[in-house]
Amino acid sequence: MSISFLLGVDQGSSGSRALIVDQAGTVHGYAYRPLARLHPRPDWVEQDPDEVAAGVTAVITEAIGKAKIQPNQIAACGLTCQRNTDFVWDARNGRSLSNAITWQDLRTREIVKEIEQSPFAAEAKRRLGYAPGTYMTALHLKWRMKNETAVRQAAKSGHLRFGQSALWLLTTLGQAHGHQMDSSLVQAMGLYDFRAKQYWAEWLDWLNVPPDALPEATPTLHLFGEIQIAGPGGETAVIPVTAMIGDQQAALFGHGCRTPGDAESTHGTAAYVKFFLGSHPPHQEHINVYNAWHLGDEQTYCLEAPTTVIGAAIRWMRDNARFLDDYEDVERLATAVPDSGGVMFVPAFTGLDAPYNDPNARAALLGMTLGTQRGHIVRAFLEALGYQLRAIKETIARDAGVTMGQMLVGGGVSASNIACQIQADMLNIPILRPTFTETTAWAAALLAGLQAGVWSDVASLPPLPGSHHRFEPCPIPPRNLEEGYGRWQQAIRLIRSWQ
Repeated sequence: MSISFLLGVDQGSSGSRALIVDQAGTVHGYAYRPLARLHPRPDWVEQDPDEVAAGVTAVITEAIGKAKIQPNQIAACGLTCQRNTDFVWDARNGRSLSNAITWQDLRTREIVKEIEQSPFAAEAKRRLGYAPGTYMTALHLKWRMKNETAVRQAAKSGHLRFGQSALWLLTTLGQAHGHQMDSSLVQAMGLYDFRAKQYWAEWLDWLNVPPDALPEATPTLHLFGEIQIAGPGGETAVIPVTAMIGDQQAALFGHGCRTPGDAESTHGTAAYVKFFLGSHPPHQEHINVYNAWHLGDEQTYCLEAPTTVIGAAIRWMRDNARFLDDYEDVERLATAVPDSGGVMFVPAFTGLDAPYNDPNARAALLGMTLGTQRGHIVRAFLEALGYQLRAIKETIARDAGVTMGQMLVGGGVSASNIACQIQADMLNIPILRPTFTETTAWAAALLAGLQAGVWSDVASLPPLPGSHHRFEPCPIPPRNLEEGYGRWQQAIRLIRSWQ
């Protein structure tokens, strides 16, 4: 029986996915299982580590069953996972010490305020690649060291281990070869000086984080250990884990954005723009800089820019403002009017992210008249996403000296044709929307295959399955486009001065 398949596992915030592909890139099996969030107190958001592991075990078994293969036909596994949800366990027995704290959790708000008044505030972004916030796993660990007795005791005895879910899965579902994660996940913890390629010692001291609890940073392609997998009939196999990467970086790799200037935007709860840089990270004030992937001897980097909330704003329009009856109304209402009728919608419900980085700004609807219809408001919302993406594109070009040639899109809002066309017009570049959506698990499988020797190099990797819908920029009169963008900038200045 030949060994000819690769397994990609994507352990995310809302659920876990498993994907099985062959050497030609054909998908043979896929499974998804949702994951519950726990809310033990207001503003606390946790996950059960054992449930995370059980969910991944279940989707692997289901995917094997759908592929109609035996577990021992899988050559290797790649793991990708949510980047800012932390897991803590005891090295002696591999048992979790507490629930995972997710990136949505807000219990560290007071620690963020302390940092703003500390000597670290001025240099944190340069060293870490992004500014500290409540989402950061480093701050979760500081909170744990103060408030969780089991964590303190494990740290005192030298048995505390800390990492993201990919490393937790390797520990609980198999055997890890040391305490190691790839460089993208290590940097995501908020403890690692990614330019110096080492942990920031003074920062660790201030946070009271024990260095021996932290994983060693490795390349993306590496023999991290083995996991035991099972088929639906009870057949088992032990397979090597040969790749590990953060989920946002996996999406960029999976979309095929591997040449400097390639960009991808995921339109989920918020919209994230990811821009591949190559091997040279710039010094950035407005856009976050991350390790992308480390293949061979080369560490590569990417820019990542979150916009204001997108999916959450649509829910507000549906549930609170009643502008929509359902998500499908976005396309219908936005295409029912020729333009936004002079309405400007700034969806800064939780502040303005890149490139403005103003957490105190708030949302506004401007320019309405008695003739304003729901369609005008919905279209103004889609235009707001386009304006934000243009501002990010211009900031990247100015600060990093690189130009965006096209952008791939995915996520909920990208299903709207008018949304994609507006973005193409605003950015004046083609927008490509693939029909295949499981790009993170796909990337994990490809990376595992590279290390396992299934493919000789990146150039020989199969393309993303399916086709792309291509949206070309329309020949909009420059005056109309510039007037709209000028009004957007005016609206930004207004809401930032309102406070």
